[in-house]
Amino acid sequence: MAMLQGITSGLNGLGELILMAGEAIRSVRYRRPNWHDLLVQLHFVGVKSQSVVLTTGAATGMVLCAQTFFQFHKVKMDTATGAVVSVGMSSELGPVLAALMLTGRVGGAMAAELGTMKVTEQIDALRTLATHPVDYLVVPRLMALLLAAPLLTAQSVVIGIFASYLVGTRLLGIDGAYYLANMVKFTSPLDVVTGLIKSLMFGGIIALVSCYKGLDTRGGAEGVGRATTEAVVVSSIAILISNFFLTLFLTRLFKGV
Repeated sequence: MAMLQGITSGLNGLGELILMAGEAIRSVRYRRPNWHDLLVQLHFVGVKSQSVVLTTGAATGMVLCAQTFFQFHKVKMDTATGAVVSVGMSSELGPVLAALMLTGRVGGAMAAELGTMKVTEQIDALRTLATHPVDYLVVPRLMALLLAAPLLTAQSVVIGIFASYLVGTRLLGIDGAYYLANMVKFTSPLDVVTGLIKSLMFGGIIALVSCYKGLDTRGGAEGVGRATTEAVVVSSIAILISNFFLTLFLTRLFKGV
């Protein structure tokens, strides 16, 4: 019985999330955005998240370079390390890890902010002023993440590849010319496009799930904490699961595999 109730609750939540997403998309399409709110959210989502995302990208590039080199060195394929790092960072690790960092930093903050507004009845006050919460609160956050996530992912990929180059050539003794040549040879522009498309989808997931959990908050301060935790957990799981299906779909679409 408890499992059935959990499944029913989950399906109801998914339906409400889809309806909210539809409202947000219609608002973006037919209404002029509030540029001030959008710029505020862009600063919060994009500028303030750079340090976290860039640190994650650099650390990932370095450890991926080292581990790849240790395995390839056994079969005398040292110079292929750059190609593996470049493809992996561009299409998989870059967008996924940047999205997970944004989930922890931005998604949790959005859910907590909207959840606090909900339990203190500020959302109801907006409705009495004939202001739709989705138009006023959700749309600027959604647009900010859709714009900032691909840019942050691109930065993460670039710094990750650069860090891997330094580790590979300075610490591991790989010839720099061969490192770069193999990287350019085996990295397709479609790998970069795949990563950017994924980051766009992940940004939408973070914004919609976090805003929905915030607006659905109940139970005072305890409810705000619960909504924040659920927003981070659900967004992270959704990113990891959707990444698998996006990889299959985009690979078949672009490369016909």
